[in-house]
Parts: sequence; C-alpha cells; structure tokens
Amino acid sequence: MHWRTHTVFNQPAPLNNSNLFLSDTALREAVAREGAGWDVDLLASIGQQLGTAESLELGRLANVNPPELLRYDAMGERLDDVRFHPAWHLLMQGLCANRVHNLAWEEQARSGTFVARAARFVLHAQVEAGTLCPITMTSAATPLLQQRLPAPFADWLTPLMSDRYDSHLLPGNQKRGLLIGMGMTEKQGGSDVLSNTTHAEKIDGGMYRLVGHKWFFSVPQSDAHLVLAQTKRGLSCFFVPRFLPDGQRNDLRLERLKDKLGNRSNASSEVEFTDTAGWLLGEEGEGIRLILKMGGLTRFDCALGSHGLMRRALSVALYHAHQRQAFGKTLIEQPLMRQVLSRMALQLEGQTAFLFRLARAWDNRVSPHEALWSRLFTPAAKFAICKAGIPFVAEAMEVLGGIGYCEDNELPRLYREMPVNSIWEGSGNIMCLDVLRVLAKQVGAIDMLSAECNEVKGQDRHFDRAWRQLQQRLRKPTEAQGREITQQLYLLGAGAQMLQFATPPVAQAWCRLMLDTRGGVLLDDRTQEDLLLRATGGAG
Repeated sequence: MHWRTHTVFNQPAPLNNSNLFLSDTALREAVAREGAGWDVDLLASIGQQLGTAESLELGRLANVNPPELLRYDAMGERLDDVRFHPAWHLLMQGLCANRVHNLAWEEQARSGTFVARAARFVLHAQVEAGTLCPITMTSAATPLLQQRLPAPFADWLTPLMSDRYDSHLLPGNQKRGLLIGMGMTEKQGGSDVLSNTTHAEKIDGGMYRLVGHKWFFSVPQSDAHLVLAQTKRGLSCFFVPRFLPDGQRNDLRLERLKDKLGNRSNASSEVEFTDTAGWLLGEEGEGIRLILKMGGLTRFDCALGSHGLMRRALSVALYHAHQRQAFGKTLIEQPLMRQVLSRMALQLEGQTAFLFRLARAWDNRVSPHEALWSRLFTPAAKFAICKAGIPFVAEAMEVLGGIGYCEDNELPRLYREMPVNSIWEGSGNIMCLDVLRVLAKQVGAIDMLSAECNEVKGQDRHFDRAWRQLQQRLRKPTEAQGREITQQLYLLGAGAQMLQFATPPVAQAWCRLMLDTRGGVLLDDRTQEDLLLRATGGAG
C-alpha cells in the first residue's frame, strides 16, 4: 500500500496573469493627472502583457542564464562580442516596441511623453530590470545625438528613433534599430571622472584616436558608446562606434564581463582602447557639461526602476497575504500585518505622486521653473528612493516568510537588483553633493522650493515643521549635512504632492508616517482599507 506523507495546502499560488497597470490605482491617477491620459489604453495593454506568466518567466530565464563574453571566433580572430539568452532578446524586443528607449524624443512630441514613457518604464521594471540599462543609456544619449551626431553617421538617426530591436552584429546604418552605451568611469577614479587618464589625439576632422581603458563599459554590445577622454583642452566626450564608416570593426577590446551581485541579465564590461577611433561631440573640454545633461536622465531612470521593483515586491506580498492563512485568519486580516502592508502601500503612494510630478517637469523643461524643478529634485529622488528600496523588498520577503527567501520566488532577484540603482550613475554621496550644488549655485532654487512648500503650508503640522527645519538647515548648509538635507528635500517634495492630490486622510497619514520623527505611527482601519484597496486596483 502506498502512503502519502502529507497533502500540500494553504500555499498561495504565485502572482501571474495580472494587469500591472490596472492593478495600480496611484499609477493610473498619476498618469492621467500629469498629462499622459492619452496613453492609458496602451498602458493597460502593456500591463496585461507584462503581467503574464510567460513574461515573468522571461525575466527569470534572462537572469539564470547571464550573458557570455566571446573574445575570439573559431579562427582565433578578435570578436569582442556578447552572447545573450533568447529571453533577453525577447524582453528587449518588447521594450523597443513600446519605445521606452526613445518615446520622449519623437520629433512631433505630444504633451506628456515623458510621463507616458516613465509609466512604461515602471511597468517593465516589474518584470526584468537588467534590460532597462541599455534602454536608459540609449534614451539619455538620443537628444545629444539628434543635435550632434557626427557627419559620417548621419544616417543613424532613422534607426535610432525606430521601434525595432536589432541584435545583429552589423554597422549601424545597416540595422533597423540601434542602442547606445556609455563609458565614463576608470579604475583610478570611479565617480571622479576628472581623474580619467584615457586620452584622445586628433587625427583628421572630427576623428580622434583613443588610448586607455574603462573600468565600467556599459552595454558592450551597443552600436556605439559615448566615452570620456582627455584632450589638450580637458575632458571631452566622444562618439565611439562599434563599426567604422568603412564597415571595419573598431578597435574595442573587451577584457571581461563584471560578475555582479544582481543585474545578472545585463552585460557590464571592462574595455581597453589601444587604437580606437572616436568622433568628438561638441567642443574639446566640454565633456563634463554634456555628460551632466545625460546624467540627469539616467538618474531619473534609476529612481523609476527602484520604484518599479518596490511596486512588484508589494504586489507579491499583497497577493500572498490575501491567500495565506495563519492562526485562523488570512494574513491580510491580521492587525499587525495590515499595518505593515498598508504602510508599504502608503510609502509607494507618495513615491508615485512625486515621480510623475518629476516626469512632468522633465516634459516641460522649456519652462525655467520646471527645468529647475527637475534639476533639483532628480538627484534627491535617486538618493531617497533608491536607498529606500532595499529595506522595502526585505520587508516584502518577511511577509512571505521562508519561501520569500528562496530562489524559486522572484523576491530574492528583486532584492539583489536593488543596490545597483543606488550605486550606478552616482552613488548616494554624489547625489547629495549635487543637491547642495544646485541649492548654492542655481539662481532661484530656494525660491522655487519655498513656493512649492508654501502652496500647501498650513494643511499638515508635520509638513510645516519639516519645512521649518529644512529652512533652518539651508541658512548655513554644510557638506556634512548633505544627506539630511537631501532626504528632507525629497520628503517635502513628495509630501507637497500628497497634500495637493491625495485624499486628506491619506495625505495626513503619509505626513505622519514619513515626517513625524517620533515614530509610533498607527494607521486607522479606514485608511488601511483605502490604501490596500488602491494597491490592488480598487477605486479607493
């Protein structure tokens, strides 16, 4: 006789086949409020497709089958190529088809394209984050290349703005779609790019010969990279294509792929330049200015990516809590668990409102006010949101217990992915120094901040107290206070959005939770119910 040891029950099903857009009330509201209501039907379609079990499995496969460096071909010739799992290519096809890499730069831009693109980015981040690296780099480089693409590559503009993904190893003018990478940091400098030693010597016209290295050469399979190198007039920015105009391979020697904690699906490499051709973008000595323009865009994407990962972690935790029973009730009915989950949902409400207000600022940079808004709040967002993501995903793991810590679940991958957004494109201290620089040197920055906070002054005592404290710090700011100032700046920016657009109970709950330094904040039953309903797609 065959005896069964036990019957498996009370084990929740995995979260798949959900609509990532329609299940997020705060995201839907932010998209409509900030000017991209025209995109909601497509966003709902994207959310449905990305939420399928098939899409989520592509994300898993791309990470358990990381890229492979192919330095030589079968005949011993240098190849310097990267081989990816088919899942990577399918994910990239979806991102390019949804134009996450270039939507904001279409010639006849509709109002709200940055907002729509931000929403698409957040949705894709919930499935697989490594593929967002080439998308971010390409998006940030595109406006510069639209204005300054070197003459021998003028025919790249059409594939650069297409919705096609083309992984073939071919010259750019023979491809249907293009990707752009970046090479900034070196072994001796990291974020201190002024210490770069790679040098460029002028050969003919705008063409230079580069000799040196890059410690992080992002997305080595890209069709071209933007590279920093020293010239007689200082650090300059160069367009370094994979193939030269005559169809020959450029001399780019990939030394190895980085073995990273997370971001496993994405190829990050080290490269040597021995006799590498590059074309000057702008003027000699203008490299820092050009890179800073792109840096703001990549930093915004870091914050969006972290937010998407946090949103996915909350969705997984909520889905589990609605099914799992403990001590005679589902987890979602347990008072302590409801506090945990509703606080997590409340945190994301503020992030969503703030990030999409920031997307609107990027959309309207022709306005001096909006340009300054994006310049000040982008590094603050990257600092605060990217750091918040690590403990947030850990909390979601605890909701699931032991299975949340096992690799069969998607949460360990989200957890490993989190630190990269805080480190790359300028780590936390670099963001804080940038915020201090804006406050000190950008005319009108503090006046703009004052106007933003005064607009909601008197609505919440915690917000008013935090604003007074920041004003006091800003009278004589010091570098040592940089983190406190940057964190408080983000919280006030998010709080102002909540006080303007959230219901009064939710807005005041957010201000108590995020701005009351005494702690011990408990959310009442009605607010919990509202937040948990909104986090699963209800009207609130």
